[in-house]
Amino acid sequence: MELSIYNIDGKESGVKVTLDETVFGIEPNDHAIYLDVKQYLANQRQGTHKTKERSEVAYSTKKMGRQKGGGGARHGSIKANIYVGGGRVFGPKPHTYGFKLNKKVKQLARRSALSYKAKDNAITCVEMFNLEAPKTKEFIAICQNLQVADKKVLMVLPENNNNIYLSSRNLQRTKVVPVTELTTYDIVNATNLVLVGDTANTLSKLLAHK
Repeated sequence: MELSIYNIDGKESGVKVTLDETVFGIEPNDHAIYLDVKQYLANQRQGTHKTKERSEVAYSTKKMGRQKGGGGARHGSIKANIYVGGGRVFGPKPHTYGFKLNKKVKQLARRSALSYKAKDNAITCVEMFNLEAPKTKEFIAICQNLQVADKKVLMVLPENNNNIYLSSRNLQRTKVVPVTELTTYDIVNATNLVLVGDTANTLSKLLAHK
């Protein structure tokens, strides 16, 4: 699959890039995408929720009444879960939600997500560019020239670029990431991919099936 490379003015540069079929043209594996997205979202959870058990509640330890002769059930502590303010039984405890996922499954998931985007013609390639200073207005103008300003955009850079990142940080529907930090969730969550510079070839090297 060949794509034209545009400049930041939205015009074709006359150069084309060939997308690697083993990365952008495979039969997508939906289950691999599901697992990778599930792991990504699980890793975002803090897992710090906690409730107090009866041994942690700050109440008196005095026995509430005598064992027998009270006319009702026996009770030994106001910390019991049946009382308001008592400890909770089987409440949540801090723990991690993350789980292990094999590297090859994660690579398959990213290749599958990229293949979906290629099938939907939702990939735009643009020449490498730089901004002299963080300017959101200039970044919006570039997106408008590339006809992706009204879409949910994921811009993938060949390497970190602080000025481009800061220029896009204020835009809710736009995310900028270096190619080494690209995740399946980011790809699936975006409507359009904008590959900057030599990113397409870098992805082919990183995700090549081994």
